[in-house]
Amino acid sequence: MMDQSEKDAGTIAALMLRFTEYRLPRAERMLARVNDGEKLDDGDIQFLKRVYSDTRKDQSLIKRHPEYNTIVTGFISLYTEIISKGLENE
Repeated sequence: MMDQSEKDAGTIAALMLRFTEYRLPRAERMLARVNDGEKLDDGDIQFLKRVYSDTRKDQSLIKRHPEYNTIVTGFISLYTEIISKGLENE
């Protein structure tokens, strides 16, 4: 049977892969668009809501592994920048 640290390691690996392969590239494209003055579309807003929801669900994992706080803070800053710039463009 796996202990919590083994489960956490697998979950963290999956989250990092999802972020680097899917979420970061999409966030970078969104940031470029809003920096060019475009508005966020419905798909963008749903994506950001999903990221927010997932982050809330992962809070206990994040608390157990404070060594990832810098990375999580960076993710949150990126998404905050996208949302802020998107709101400015409205």
